[in-house]
Amino acid sequence: MTVVVLLADPPRPGLRFPDLAATSPLEEAEVAELAAAMDRDAMRAVERSGADLLVNYRPDDLLDEAHRTEVSPEAELRALAADAVDDVGEVRFEPQVGSTPSARVGNTVTHLLREEEARSVAVLPGTTPFVTRAGIDSAAMKHRSNDVVLGPGPGGSVYYAGFSDTVDFTDAMTPPALNTIAELARGEDHDTEFLPTQPTTRTGDELASVVAEIRARVAAGRAVPEFTAALIEEYGLVVDADGLARQ
Repeated sequence: MTVVVLLADPPRPGLRFPDLAATSPLEEAEVAELAAAMDRDAMRAVERSGADLLVNYRPDDLLDEAHRTEVSPEAELRALAADAVDDVGEVRFEPQVGSTPSARVGNTVTHLLREEEARSVAVLPGTTPFVTRAGIDSAAMKHRSNDVVLGPGPGGSVYYAGFSDTVDFTDAMTPPALNTIAELARGEDHDTEFLPTQPTTRTGDELASVVAEIRARVAAGRAVPEFTAALIEEYGLVVDADGLARQ
């Protein structure tokens, strides 16, 4: 069975997508709401796929004091999951362990592959709403003949990083993570396959691509990430000749 790990810091102002408010029409509180909507969409997509969902969050002791609240990260993310999935009891919630993003990803992936004998482990950094049930199942099929499966995002980022064998994770998430992981895989003689490129939401320019695609999908009557699309409509986000704007 594939285990899909959603890296989900609690969606708090200034914590998720720290550059987005300064480069888009959104306020920090709205950026946090967008992150929450994307997490719900990802959770729902994984639940509807053939994979198991593990929500991997940073505990309070790995957050800056400014981003701590009276509500625990796990409780906050469980509340999001309750809105997104049919049975929260089927979702695993575990704290991240490690001092850097690379260490936290490496600890989780290595434990699941070696200790729990997962067939493959996919890491979702939670940067795109376009993670779908079909995409997750397609990636799982690619793992049957490839040790590493990567979903490219803008600027050499990854929105999906899947492993059926380990690499040296010490600096695996060092930008550009797409190239870094591919080089690490080659060093281990691992075969690497790629998923379709997807837009992400780390900056205003990136969010503009997401908004344009979601509105195009709505116009064409195609499937959209439900929670994210509803929020884009609520905020009145559009893309015009000058870029991302509010109606």
